[in-house]
Amino acid sequence: MGLLDAILGRSKPVRPDLDRLFGLPAAAITLRAGAGFAPTGLGSVCFAGVEGGAFSRVRSEVRDLLDTDTGAVPGAGPGGAPVEFHEDQYGYTWLLARRDPDDTASLVNDLHAVNTLLQDAGFGPHLLCSLMGFRDEEGRPLALVYLYKRGTFYPFAPLPGAAERRDNALELQVRALLSDDVRIEPDLGRWFPVWGAPGL
Repeated sequence: MGLLDAILGRSKPVRPDLDRLFGLPAAAITLRAGAGFAPTGLGSVCFAGVEGGAFSRVRSEVRDLLDTDTGAVPGAGPGGAPVEFHEDQYGYTWLLARRDPDDTASLVNDLHAVNTLLQDAGFGPHLLCSLMGFRDEEGRPLALVYLYKRGTFYPFAPLPGAAERRDNALELQVRALLSDDVRIEPDLGRWFPVWGAPGL
């Protein structure tokens, strides 16, 4: 950081640390034991504004990467492929990966590999977040969301059947529960809602 940045109060953005994703398997164990939420086997990566031939090539590489060592997964997309691409109403692209719900480590490896591939292909500035889905015995959804540019996680718990309302009490409970497993985003204003995100 330069002198002018210090005087003007600017700071360098945090360098993304994708290895923090590897804290998710431990967080999943804590979530199951402490709050009754089990992994769904679904995870996704969100990125923005990526188009053209370069992205088509990366998309093909992602499919090849995730399809090579994985057979058909229960509930997988067309042809048993464990990866699907979706575009949401805001124009963001979501890559949805599927694994057996008991194989959290492989799902995390998939999410890490996709993020790394996109970053190495020059699309790092377009990466927004990754998430891993959970549900409890009552069917309540929960996601642990990784903010790419912050290197932090936060819980997102939409209320089932409610029009874009979230369970803030549950989110705060999960924050306290996971403080030793993953780096939680301290600024609640950055706990952005990801309504209808694939994998949730």
